[in-house]
Amino acid sequence: MCVVGARPNYMKMAPLVRAFSTRTELPRAVLVHTGQHYDVSMNERLFADLELPAPDVNLEVGSGTHAVQTAEVMRRFEPVLDDLRPCCVVVVGDVNSTLACSLVAVKKGIPVVHVEAGLRSFDREMPEEINRVLTDQIAERLYTTERAATANLLREGIPDSRIRFVGNVMIDSVLRNRQRAIAPTQTLARAGLLSRESIDGAAGYGVITLHRPSNVDDADALRESLEVLREVALRLPLIWPVHPRARVNIERFGMSQALAGSPVTLIPPQGYLEMLGLMASARLVLTDSGGIQEETTALAVPCLTMRENTERPITVDQGTNTLVGRDRGRTLACVDAIIAGDGKRGCAPELWDGHAAARIAADLVAWRGYAGVQREVINA
Repeated sequence: MCVVGARPNYMKMAPLVRAFSTRTELPRAVLVHTGQHYDVSMNERLFADLELPAPDVNLEVGSGTHAVQTAEVMRRFEPVLDDLRPCCVVVVGDVNSTLACSLVAVKKGIPVVHVEAGLRSFDREMPEEINRVLTDQIAERLYTTERAATANLLREGIPDSRIRFVGNVMIDSVLRNRQRAIAPTQTLARAGLLSRESIDGAAGYGVITLHRPSNVDDADALRESLEVLREVALRLPLIWPVHPRARVNIERFGMSQALAGSPVTLIPPQGYLEMLGLMASARLVLTDSGGIQEETTALAVPCLTMRENTERPITVDQGTNTLVGRDRGRTLACVDAIIAGDGKRGCAPELWDGHAAARIAADLVAWRGYAGVQREVINA
């Protein structure tokens, strides 16, 4: 049973479902969507972009506080487990659905497989950090994206026998879909914004993604973020597919005019292929997203992360990522260096080669003892 709950999960699960389907030794994969992210039209678009099959089960949980959402996922997931009795539950990432489904499964004696295990920001104020730590403690099989994640798990007392370093399934999706990405001119033309010359000139453009509570839920923090973006845009035009959370708070705090007259172009949330195209052709990306730190490293595009920490240190140590927080001086110095041609280009981290999902599928075959067993026998 494969579980997704929020948009970042889809990019990680798509290559896994594909890899599982090629291994006839494995039982059929059942895809469960918890409905934690519930924009139906956007979900359908992202599933299509990633060639991810429609979910077999949708729990339709919707929004709520962390406690309410986690509890509701658990309540609705339990009867699905009772009905289908999977051999294991595969969860990805660090959203509320990841932890909620893991808790239900492990209490029913069903092994949990955690893909993207061991990542740590060491910031317990991040809800995702709590989800990561707890999921890793109860998972039976833990697949890591970088060697530092393995070290984190060992330090937390998780036996080495449970851990496998396999690479990054998020990068599997990037490399598979890079040639299918939608050109930025096409994306902006659909939105009726910017001429071709505006984004194909010598200066180019940057891309923004902001959604974390630390940047958009507090009025002062949001104001600081917008001021930094305005300053950056005076040096390099910016394109911002605005996350619903950020848009709501901009309106709520009366900051709709904060970017007025600046070269920041706001567009609606985009599909995966549109975002991939925007990022791949950008001079830089400003973000607070964990996944985008990885994607920009894979695309060799400089990334400025508006956070003081990251659970993906390899993107800083080896990749294109620089932590800038909301520090105006630090951010502008990086932007100036990038415009001058001195931005970080990094290198592809170990095993970020597009084959992580295949390694996971092969390991599951060996771990669960399915070698030589045909799928029809298992399903019977």
